[in-house]
Formats: sequence, C-alpha cells, structure tokens
Amino acid sequence: MATTFNSTTFSGEMLEIIAFRLHDQEFCVKTTTIREIRGWAPSTPIPHSPPEIIGVMNLRGSVIPIIDLAYKLGMKSTQANERSAIVVAEVHTMVIGMLVDRVSDILTIPSSQVQPVPEVTASFDKSFCEGVIANENGMICFLNLAKMFKGTEADDLAA
Repeated sequence: MATTFNSTTFSGEMLEIIAFRLHDQEFCVKTTTIREIRGWAPSTPIPHSPPEIIGVMNLRGSVIPIIDLAYKLGMKSTQANERSAIVVAEVHTMVIGMLVDRVSDILTIPSSQVQPVPEVTASFDKSFCEGVIANENGMICFLNLAKMFKGTEADDLAA
C-alpha cells in the first residue's frame, strides 16, 4: 500500500524544519508552527490533568500548557534538565509548549527528501508522522502537530 502526501503539505518546494531530540531519537516539525524556543523552566502542575501535560507556565501574560512530547508519542517521559528546551508552537490557534531533550538544528530541505513512513502492520498508527527524512546522522521523524493535537486534552486544558 503506497502512502501519498497531501499536495498542500509537500508541494515540491523547500521546507524549513526544526529538529529536536527525544531520548535517542530525532524528530522535526515545520518552523512555520513554531513561535519560539525557550530554555527549560519549571511549570506549575495542574491537578487531574492528562498524563502528558506536565503543567502550565506564564508566557508573557498568557498561561500555556506544557506537554511532555515524548510521553505523548508513547515513549518514556522526559526528565527535564539544563539542556532541555520548551518548543512553543501554535496549533489550531492554541499556543502550547512541548518539552524536548534538546533542539538539534534548523534545516532547509527539499520536500522531495521527505520519504513516506513504511507500512509496518495494519494496526500501526502513523497519523502523527508525516514522513521520514534520511540525513548523514540518521533518520528524522517528521511530525504533524495539527494531527497530534487535534481534539486533545491540551484543548480541554486551554478551554
């Protein structure tokens, strides 16, 4: 079964992406969704929040949820340290902070470099992964934040 890309997502042009690490894996997102990158700062926990929401923080007068992105992707939770970063993104008009181990690079690549995610099994959910990018350091999973945070608990917390 071949994977096809939405023509509005990959239209044969150059893509600007920001790459970051979660544990030993590399991920990336389009820079157009990113508002800023901040160093790690503790957040305020919210009682009874979903497990991927670490808490909330004040970003220039706005309270935003901080998401443990590794946990959201089904990985072990990230233990924040001085090298950790919060990638602030706007998704569906909501501003969120995503905890990552560290930001690796900002790259401009041809969209043709994004390869389809291989079919693994019928039950494999690849809805968060838009594709895979091969580079000299290994593979980078291209995340789709719009699909990842569509109708999620972060929306409920921000409401």
